[in-house]
Amino acid sequence: MAAPWKGALPLLLLLLLLAAQAVPRARCAEDAAAEEVPAEWVLLHVVQGQVGAGNYSYLRLNHEGRIVLAVRSLRGDADLYVSDSTLHPSFDDYELQSATCGRDLVAVPAHFRRPVGIGVYGHPSHRDSEFEMRVYFDRTVQRHPFGDGAYADGAETSHPHAYDPEGASQEEESVLWTILISLLKLVLEILF
Repeated sequence: MAAPWKGALPLLLLLLLLAAQAVPRARCAEDAAAEEVPAEWVLLHVVQGQVGAGNYSYLRLNHEGRIVLAVRSLRGDADLYVSDSTLHPSFDDYELQSATCGRDLVAVPAHFRRPVGIGVYGHPSHRDSEFEMRVYFDRTVQRHPFGDGAYADGAETSHPHAYDPEGASQEEESVLWTILISLLKLVLEILF
């Protein structure tokens, strides 16, 4: 006689699979809800658009200075690719990119040649993606290579540098590499 729980096993596995898929989507929704920006960022434009799966919507940026692009996927998953060498950047040809399931942030440095090409890519996991892009001018202090803080126009100041999305990802990457190297050393020590 078969145990009564064996018939429920496929149903239980299906429920676990659905729950596992719901957790990343809930995290994406939480990321999209967190939209605080530093006071030093000045909102220049808000652009809304749609892009089909595997396609691009192209925009161009003419504003000078350090510009921050914040893309939020309203539906689907829109990813961001930026270039100062082509007006049609893609996942094969770009200088800056952000491809997350939540809010995508890219800080375009002041030294990039204008116009800057912006590509919004509709991830193939969704039939179409709807997005909202906010374009900010970043007025924060730019660190001088020799330690003196100065605004882009050359005015001296002593305010600290506020928010740097590029630096945050480099720091996380550095921590991951440190952990990976430590684990590799441990494995080699055990083997030899």
